[in-house]
Amino acid sequence: MILDFSQDAFYMIFEVTDNGSVILRHFSNRAEVPGKDKKAGKRSIVNVHLSGENQNDHHFAKHTGCSGDVSLKYQSHKYYQNENGNKLEFTLADDRMLVVVHYQFYNGISSVRSWCEVENISAEPIGLEYVSSFAYTGFDDGALPAEEKIRVFIPHNAWIAEMNWKEYSLSQLGIENIGSSSNGKRIAISNTGTWSSKEHLPMGAVSNTETAGTYLWQIESNGSWHWEIASTASMLYFKLSGPTENENHWHKELLPSQRFESVTSCVCVADCFDSALEAMTAYRRVIYTPNAPSIKVPVIFNDSMNCLGANPTEEKELPIIDLAAETGAEYYCMDAGWYADGTWWETVGEWQPCDWRFPNGIKKVFDYVREKGMVPGIWLEPEVMGINCPLAKTWPDERFFIRHGRRVIDHGRYQLDFRNPDVRDFLTDVVDRLVTEYGIGYIKTDYNIEGGAGTEYNSDSVGDGLLEHNRAYFDWLCSICAKYPGLIIENCASGGMRMDYKMLSLLQIQSLSDQTDYRINAHIAAAASTAVLPEQSAVWSNPLSEADKNAVSMNMVNSLLQRIHLSGKIFDWNHEQMSLVKEAIAYYKTYRHDMPLAIPFYPLGIPEFSDKLFCSAYKYPSCLRLGVWRTDSGAESICIPLDTEYKNARIAYPSECAAKVKRTPDGIQVTLPEQFSAVIIEVY
Repeated sequence: MILDFSQDAFYMIFEVTDNGSVILRHFSNRAEVPGKDKKAGKRSIVNVHLSGENQNDHHFAKHTGCSGDVSLKYQSHKYYQNENGNKLEFTLADDRMLVVVHYQFYNGISSVRSWCEVENISAEPIGLEYVSSFAYTGFDDGALPAEEKIRVFIPHNAWIAEMNWKEYSLSQLGIENIGSSSNGKRIAISNTGTWSSKEHLPMGAVSNTETAGTYLWQIESNGSWHWEIASTASMLYFKLSGPTENENHWHKELLPSQRFESVTSCVCVADCFDSALEAMTAYRRVIYTPNAPSIKVPVIFNDSMNCLGANPTEEKELPIIDLAAETGAEYYCMDAGWYADGTWWETVGEWQPCDWRFPNGIKKVFDYVREKGMVPGIWLEPEVMGINCPLAKTWPDERFFIRHGRRVIDHGRYQLDFRNPDVRDFLTDVVDRLVTEYGIGYIKTDYNIEGGAGTEYNSDSVGDGLLEHNRAYFDWLCSICAKYPGLIIENCASGGMRMDYKMLSLLQIQSLSDQTDYRINAHIAAAASTAVLPEQSAVWSNPLSEADKNAVSMNMVNSLLQRIHLSGKIFDWNHEQMSLVKEAIAYYKTYRHDMPLAIPFYPLGIPEFSDKLFCSAYKYPSCLRLGVWRTDSGAESICIPLDTEYKNARIAYPSECAAKVKRTPDGIQVTLPEQFSAVIIEVY
């Protein structure tokens, strides 16, 4: 039985085979069904591995040969409309479990959100070791060998070096065509722990150049996750999942009638990476639920980066507040240190203001922020408690992550367990005090430790404890957002170490990086729209007091196409520096209302850290806006190809610079004669 659920933007065709298996026969941006012989037993829409089950395949480390390939059989399917578009649900079962595979489609978007539910329908417990969120086998269809046509895109991520996409051939990743129908080698990208993006973004992509098909995906997990690409029965597959036993120490024991729901994932399919990114951008805007203050994309000043550096006092804050208001900032966030009576790193956790820092009370500072027409904000790290915090000596162990019978310690802090209601109640009281007593309208939630594989306390495995904690923390954040609908919450984890669309479906702003060098930060900012919506991407601009005009304007260009997070030693800026900052913010306010409509693309490809001349671009309703950067390149001119009807181009910021731009038949010619300079260009 063939079941065609193709949408306007892509084609998705399933088959229920004669033996009852359900396979995804065709998933593409093309209408035709490939004629290549496919082996149905290797192409199930879901893979579940149970403890004690025969993983009946020569699988090596791959997640093949699981239930779904053999035992799970078609029971029924549902296809209906909801508020987002069409919804498809397949129900499969064997004698132990019932599995529902969910596919949510979105009107006019070439994307599908997928996840699985597993229910134990037997009379005995069953153990889950792997549950796929999405699986597709056969993306390498066509006549050419896979090595000649398949490209793999891996988004490396690192502290102060985020969004580092690399493109590979299969052989560059170790998969060679050696005549076997199922090479044992796989491309496996995993994350284990509480930072979801510490080494890679929870994303990836593959492209088939022969068929012009590109698949771009994200896994929506705020903790552990896994994806892999490998071969089976002479076909290439990719599979996406949350935590697994082999990769992430996850095992879940399901009692009779209990259910488990996998993490969600999204896959976009298009003819090229930019088109797939456009679909992903549209999808992210559907699942993201901003509150009213964040929709206005306000300008935020934060007193940390190259400014007070986690050492605030009333005396220092008041003059900075005056200057921040002068720039046009609309939110003012006091960063770390407000609670500390000295060395603060290992003592955090009580979240009470330090009296000597604020002799007239911390509320006076926030009242002054409001007097200057800005909304006050504050830094908070709710998920940790310092090992020297007085509360840590009185709280019981069950409020913390436990492994091998001991509290988990990382970088001088304990990891709190948000499954514990006392932990949630304590932090709710903290937020209540900040909002109701101090009038806080913005909270920067930071997270500066890596809690590891999870907790063994009251869990089937450490990975199970981590997943349940992650879900409990997210639910707690949901309760805070519901309680205070005007509160903006920033998602920060040492910058971009937890950059995922579990968190970003809820929180309004993502801190991209802790990078303090504006020249390196330019690369991070330029590539950011691959991972985060521009209206959520917080980019530091923190000009140093010794910065020349090019350094100041490059700092601002880094932020102007996304969210401005202004900082720096503002009290030492001269008139020229202040004027360049004020000009940038004034220009930003002329178009920021359209930022939630901007569509990113990369006419020169995604920037790499080695690039000397690079750009990022956005389609706005009435023009294109491009950021163009030059570092220390010997070349000073570049032609940027653009497929647009717009005939004119101008440098929009800075208004006075040595750069030149000229419209050409194929795009624009940009000249940046000075090293380490940058401009915003409008094509209209």
